[in-house]
Amino acid sequence: MCLYIAGTCFIRTDQMDGETDWKLRVAVTRTQALPSQENVMELNARIYAEKPHNDIHVFIGTFNSGLRDGDDNFSEESLNIENTAWANTVIASGSVVGVVIYTGRHTKSSMNTSTPSTKNGLLDEEINTLTKILFIAVLLLSFILISVKGFDGPWYRYMFRFVILFSYIIPISLRVNLDLSKAVYTYMIQHDKNIPGTLVRTSTIPEELGRIDYLLCDKTGTLTQNDMVFKRLHMGSISYSSDSMDEVTEAVRQGLLKVQQNLSKASFQSLSNEYKARRIMRTLDAVKALAICHNVTPVYEEEDMSRENLEDMTTRGKAGMVNETSFLSVEHESRTYQASSPDEIALVKWTELVGLTLSERDLDVMKLRTCLGDDLDYKILQIFPFTSENKRMGIIVQDDNDEIVFYVKGADSVMMSIVQYNDWLSEECDNMARDGLRTLVVAKKVLSIAAYGDFENRYNKAKCEMIDRHLKVTSEIESLEQNMELLCLTGVEDKLQENVKPTLEMLANAGIKIWMLTGDKLETSICIAKSARLIHRDQEIHIFQEVASRTESHLELNAFRRKRAAHHDAALIIRGSSLTHCLRHYANEFVELACQASAVIICRCSPTQKAQIVKLLRSASKKKDKSKRVCAIGDGGNDVSMIQAAHCGIGIVGKEGKQASLASDFSITQFSHIGMLLMVHGRDSYKRSAALSQFIIHRGLIISVIQAIFSSVFYFSSVSLYQGFLLVGYTTVYTMLPVFSLVLDKDVKSEVALRFPELYRDLKKGRSLSFKTFLIWVLISIYQGGAIMYGALLIFDRDFTHIVSISFTSLIFTQLLMIALTIRTWHWLMLVSEGLSIILFVLSLFFLQDHFDPQFLGSSEFIWKTAIITTVSSLPLAILKYVRKRFSPPIYSKLDE
Repeated sequence: MCLYIAGTCFIRTDQMDGETDWKLRVAVTRTQALPSQENVMELNARIYAEKPHNDIHVFIGTFNSGLRDGDDNFSEESLNIENTAWANTVIASGSVVGVVIYTGRHTKSSMNTSTPSTKNGLLDEEINTLTKILFIAVLLLSFILISVKGFDGPWYRYMFRFVILFSYIIPISLRVNLDLSKAVYTYMIQHDKNIPGTLVRTSTIPEELGRIDYLLCDKTGTLTQNDMVFKRLHMGSISYSSDSMDEVTEAVRQGLLKVQQNLSKASFQSLSNEYKARRIMRTLDAVKALAICHNVTPVYEEEDMSRENLEDMTTRGKAGMVNETSFLSVEHESRTYQASSPDEIALVKWTELVGLTLSERDLDVMKLRTCLGDDLDYKILQIFPFTSENKRMGIIVQDDNDEIVFYVKGADSVMMSIVQYNDWLSEECDNMARDGLRTLVVAKKVLSIAAYGDFENRYNKAKCEMIDRHLKVTSEIESLEQNMELLCLTGVEDKLQENVKPTLEMLANAGIKIWMLTGDKLETSICIAKSARLIHRDQEIHIFQEVASRTESHLELNAFRRKRAAHHDAALIIRGSSLTHCLRHYANEFVELACQASAVIICRCSPTQKAQIVKLLRSASKKKDKSKRVCAIGDGGNDVSMIQAAHCGIGIVGKEGKQASLASDFSITQFSHIGMLLMVHGRDSYKRSAALSQFIIHRGLIISVIQAIFSSVFYFSSVSLYQGFLLVGYTTVYTMLPVFSLVLDKDVKSEVALRFPELYRDLKKGRSLSFKTFLIWVLISIYQGGAIMYGALLIFDRDFTHIVSISFTSLIFTQLLMIALTIRTWHWLMLVSEGLSIILFVLSLFFLQDHFDPQFLGSSEFIWKTAIITTVSSLPLAILKYVRKRFSPPIYSKLDE
């Protein structure tokens, strides 16, 4: 709680609400006039504060003060959010002495933070399910064999021996290979030159990037650069764009020069062009209104540019010792602007460029410096701040000539009923909105001293009311907002991050539904959504009205349901306050309806609400379809809870620090990199892991089928066909490298995956690893295992060693051929691994004489028998694959061609 402030105090709240603009904070009125901070200790005061809650936009309390000498006549003053500085915010300017109200877990930042949980990918869950099935298969197969053999003697021992013999069905090496593959994917992502600076902080879920259904993103700093630029000024018959700002500068200079010379209106109109004279004065009035009507405060950062230095430079400039350009450039270097809205900073910076500079401001006085070097002083009589209800702000000022002017600027939806009749405002607002500009309408009204005095008395009386204070204060302000003179319409652009529009379009074409969760205002959120093409120009929009009860929530949900029935592509826009009531009474219904919307925008959203939305989406998708995956992306500390709650969290390193990046699973430097991350790396990781896991399962199944046939033929004996090093070398030396080389496989080129994001839709169906593909590989394993074992038995001679030699050699070459048939894009390392495995196997034949007969291995009989068995086990599958590719090729193969 701020009790004493030295200078003007601004705080940065970017780690709380994601807004990078500084916010003005004021001390308690009773303590603002204290001469020094030491006098705070002499106060006899009591503070009442509401109980802790997680709403970062609201604070209610009272301050009761008296004197230290025991005076019990306390004066009561209300406290609000402007009197507070939350934990996890930064004092950006000035110094503050205050009293601590909330500590520890009761602070706003702590109450908006969730505990992170360990994340497991959907692919891992699917593999775990398949592993359970394989374990049951091992027990079932062992029980069947022992049942056929009979339960004579110590049958349970034989059964456990069968379980051990068939243990290769359960791919213990699968987990090791998957973990190694994830390390390879991590290396590929971090060393991709197309997405520099990308970091993988959670290496266990790279496959999740290939199966995203919902993308929940922040706005400020994620979609936008939070850099406002003034683009257009329209005054009815006069319009200025960014290309004609020099004309505005000249008009302001000429207008100030004429006013300085105190020429009458008649003499002004003696110019050769009467239209030009009117244009100059209208332009000057509009620029002056923009330079006055705001809540911006200039801050001087360099010590040598103090007020005395500036006044000295001004004096020297008037004497001709310093030219105008050097004065403005030096002053501009030392001054920055701070406000709660980036729009206002953009407008004030623009007025500075065209000749009216905000040089000083405090709570009572505002000073403008003109391009001629003169100062215009204005006394601030009243300020009416912007709220989401009134959608406008106003200010009443008095100049040196005692003229009182009331300026108002706000959204066109409310200003149209305030200004005088005109025939251009509505059309121009629509034109600017179509261009993605944020519009503000500016108007003024000149008040007489008597009229203002009457308003001030009524306004002060309304502020002291205890019942319906807000309504009465609003009513008094609206009594002034009648028949105002329309000055201009402004258009400001919030710069989007690089390639945001094509990236969002790519994600939408990939079937990913995008939700924008932001702490910003409703109007700003809609404007950015349209500018980023998250909402199309002609798309139907449903703005969820403010609700405060269960009944109102139900009515609004039904209204959106009806609009969706009429417009299937309707987008939903809802405020955080309304969302709270909906989630309290109709959480499941709201999520179900929102998931059907083409786009969802939630404004004035707190960090806790962001995480709550993610959790609701996860729980809703888990009930209907477990494969639905939620991804969250943000760049500020207020996005940490959302990022940690999502299946896959992506953090952006930006102006708001690295909290989101450090808490994320994947860290990127700009939003457009998410396209490459999902379409290419997500696709490749999922496809590769699916192929790798299924082939490892196949490798274990085929040797277990061979063992099962061998045991069945030889009187159900629980004796291993391959013993010693053969079993160990089968999954390590002979097949490990070729199988693991599948992590280098690609079904399509990166350019094709980015050009045709529709390919991403098939990944979300999970067809690369499903019960269907699992069953196909089981059937392949049974066929190949049977072909190898029965083939070896059919050409069996009297030496048992020959069966081992022929069947094991055929098994190794069958595995290598199956890997070759599985590969879709060859890499040179794949060829090296295949060749190295063959060389190692051939060399091992001469050293493993306990398992192989060297004399038999050198005979032609061994060669032709092995070739026949290998051909029988592999050729039919190769033919089927060729026929399928020839007559029913996958879509991606056509695109790749």
